[in-house]
Amino acid sequence: MSTIITRFPPSPTGYLHVGGARTALFNWFYARHTQGRFVLRIEDTDTVRSTQASADAIFDALKWLGVDWDEGPYFQTQRFHIYTEYVQKLIDAGHAYYCTCSPEEVEAMRRHAMATGGKPKYDGTCREKGLSKCDHAVVRFRAPRTGTTVIHDVVKGDIVFQNAEQDDFIIQRSDGTPTYNFVVVVDDISMGINTIIRGDDHVNNTPRQIMMYRALGAELPVFAHVPMVLGKDKTRLSKRHGAMSVTAYRDMGFLPEAMINYLVRLGWSYGDQEFFTREDLIEKFTLEHIGRSAGVFDMDKLLALNADHIKATPPRLLTPHLMPFLKERGYPAEEGDYLDQVILTLNARSKTLIEMADQARFYYVETVEYDPAAAEKNLKPESLDPLRLLIQHLESLTDFTIAGLEKIFLTVMEATGLKLGKIAQPVRVALTGKTASPGIFEIIEILGKGAVVRRLQQAVDYIETHVAS
Repeated sequence: MSTIITRFPPSPTGYLHVGGARTALFNWFYARHTQGRFVLRIEDTDTVRSTQASADAIFDALKWLGVDWDEGPYFQTQRFHIYTEYVQKLIDAGHAYYCTCSPEEVEAMRRHAMATGGKPKYDGTCREKGLSKCDHAVVRFRAPRTGTTVIHDVVKGDIVFQNAEQDDFIIQRSDGTPTYNFVVVVDDISMGINTIIRGDDHVNNTPRQIMMYRALGAELPVFAHVPMVLGKDKTRLSKRHGAMSVTAYRDMGFLPEAMINYLVRLGWSYGDQEFFTREDLIEKFTLEHIGRSAGVFDMDKLLALNADHIKATPPRLLTPHLMPFLKERGYPAEEGDYLDQVILTLNARSKTLIEMADQARFYYVETVEYDPAAAEKNLKPESLDPLRLLIQHLESLTDFTIAGLEKIFLTVMEATGLKLGKIAQPVRVALTGKTASPGIFEIIEILGKGAVVRRLQQAVDYIETHVAS
């Protein structure tokens, strides 16, 4: 079997959105699964709306997702000479012809066809005239008028189109620029693309493209038209559903692995498995497992999956993704053992990297700010004795481990007659400023003796200054 070659051809007229990213991932994973090749092509023939900034944003999003390409990026605007050659091939072979009908005349033809119960299309006025090239002429493809064109679709099965319903569509405008359906076919043929995975909004374009493949004597690629991504209300995905740029999710604290996992599962399945690593998907992704039902984008499910990936990712691999959020908050965070330990205490408590960065605050600030409600409830005069005793014992502690810390707390409990909760909660607020945090012994061990003693003393000073009468 020949090498599988897939492609992703975004238009640089905006950001890479969720639906486009899923298409890129389907093509990339299939190429990697089959040890094939993945081509990136920028379809920028819409020169009015296409921008380099949009192209760069697409590259940025793909790189964040870890989608690399074996060829490209190719830009269609740099390939006009190739399209001109293919136009001439079709003209020379009798599969295309020049047409001088004006837009107004073509519109009149369509209105007449509709008025007489026909399809609104060009009527073939110039089809047999044998016209030569001139300034105002377009080039039309000579579409077959009888028979059918069948898409043998891996996902949808066979889809049959009546050729009589197609018209002789334009492949080159009068200014010499080629049209979308034509350049797509030329690109796919000349780049050796043999597997096309794309959204099912392209189904209606496909019969025209198949006609041109045949006219050019090219082998048809495998087609796989995947259902669209919908919002929870089952309407086409829009911004109100979460159809933001892919990099917006990065900035919201999502891991690329979670985004990949979630997007691929929108329309593809492998039994009941929900959690996939990149390696899992490379191993298991096939076209046969793409479903026929539309995927429904659910932010809650994405958040839950992101939490799972945060928890499953080793600290050293999570660090590069977390670090920008720590730096953004001004924390003096550095890669290494300290941050690894911080992550291990927070990874089961964080749905996003933003949540993790916010929760990490107490590990990096010099002075803890107390939540008013937490301080009022826990930093009270009756907390002074256990806090002072803890300071006394911690200052002389040599075994600064969880086991050693547990012994000290037991000693303080015996000396004060208080249960662990009555001691641990004031300590928690003293160390973190909040009533909810990772395990108290874990926190103490990570912060270290100096920081812990200093914060406990600050809590004592706070109670004596603001609470005790």
